[in-house]
Amino acid sequence: MNREDVVASIKANVEDDNLIKHMLATEAIMKALARRLKENEEEWGLVGLMHDIDVELTEREPRAHSKLGADLAKELGASEAMYHAILCHNEAHGIPCDTLLDKALFCADPLTGLITAAALVRPGKSLAGLTTESLMKRFREKRFATGASRESIASCQEIGIGLEEFLSLGLAAMKDVAPDLGL
Repeated sequence: MNREDVVASIKANVEDDNLIKHMLATEAIMKALARRLKENEEEWGLVGLMHDIDVELTEREPRAHSKLGADLAKELGASEAMYHAILCHNEAHGIPCDTLLDKALFCADPLTGLITAAALVRPGKSLAGLTTESLMKRFREKRFATGASRESIASCQEIGIGLEEFLSLGLAAMKDVAPDLGL
C-alpha cells in the first residue's frame, strides 16, 4: 500500500473538499502520534488518510461507513491491522478498539474537527496563533464543535498520552500541513 494509490482512490471516491481536508488532517495527526509512540509513521499516516474514504459512498447507509472503507483499504494492500483500525473507528459496528493503532485513530479522528472549528472562529480563520491553552478552553466548552466527541478525544489516555499533550501534538501536526487544509 502506498500513498499515491490511496490519493488516487480518494480522488475517485471523494468529492467534498472539506472531507478531504479532514482526512489530510487525520493523516498528519496519526503520523505525529506514530512518531511520539515509536510506531510506523507511514502505516499510521495511511490509516488516517484513508479512514473516511467511504463516507460519501455510504451516505444513504451510514451504518455501513468504515466497512466499505476497510474493504477499499484492503484492496489497496492494507495490512490486517490497518483494516481493523479503519473498521472499528465507527462505533456503530460495536467492534472494540484493541490495538494502539485502533485507539490512536479513534481519538485522532474527532480531534481534527475540534482544531478546525477553533481555527475558523479566529479572526484570520487560520491555525496561526492558535494555542494549546485556547484549544483546552474550547475542549471544555460543551456547545463548541459539538460533533467533535470529547469522550473520544479524551480516550487519548488509553494510548498513554495526556489530554493537553494530545491537543498540543494534534495542533502542531495540523499546523505543519495548514496550507493543504486551507487554514
